[in-house]
Amino acid sequence: MGTQLSAEVASAAARLIVEEGMEYGPAKRRAAKMLGRGSVRSVDLPGNDEVEDEVRSYIQLFCADTQPGELRALRKVALLWMERLQDMRPHLTGAVWRGTATRLSSVHLQLFCDDSKQAELALIDKRVDYDVGSLNGPRGEPIDVLSVSSMSPELGEPVTVHMSILDHDDLRGALKPDVRGQSERGDLAALRRLLDEDAA
Repeated sequence: MGTQLSAEVASAAARLIVEEGMEYGPAKRRAAKMLGRGSVRSVDLPGNDEVEDEVRSYIQLFCADTQPGELRALRKVALLWMERLQDMRPHLTGAVWRGTATRLSSVHLQLFCDDSKQAELALIDKRVDYDVGSLNGPRGEPIDVLSVSSMSPELGEPVTVHMSILDHDDLRGALKPDVRGQSERGDLAALRRLLDEDAA
């Protein structure tokens, strides 16, 4: 894929992510299709870094007045669940951690559990309704993802919280920075620091 086309796909994907709350992978594939490139292989699609840059630009242009408040509201929802489940070493990841989330975004948590059923038992214990899905984990094998709906008082609407269940051993490399030196996730203390910075 040429640089020009890659940039067009990244830009179209960014709009879908911000305006429709789509995740990066599906947004890139739909953007390629919209631009008449339905047969584009995933290796030809723009990288997530390129798309994230476009998302930041889009937010700056079209949502600069509303997005900071929406992001803060989502981070408060994340904080609530991380405090509830702190025995499972919760880490926040995705757009809410990276600062590109809007009210349409979901909260993505990673729980590093000693026992894969620990999180489900905790939710049952707290009488929380949840759905179970799965995705490919860090070692390529499927992992459980528990999804709950959580009311955000600031947004006045429910937010979806996805919790990926990882093995305690996966925590070792979890805080390594990415190629740009940014962390992919943060723990409870890191999220509290972000919220304090937002409030300052």
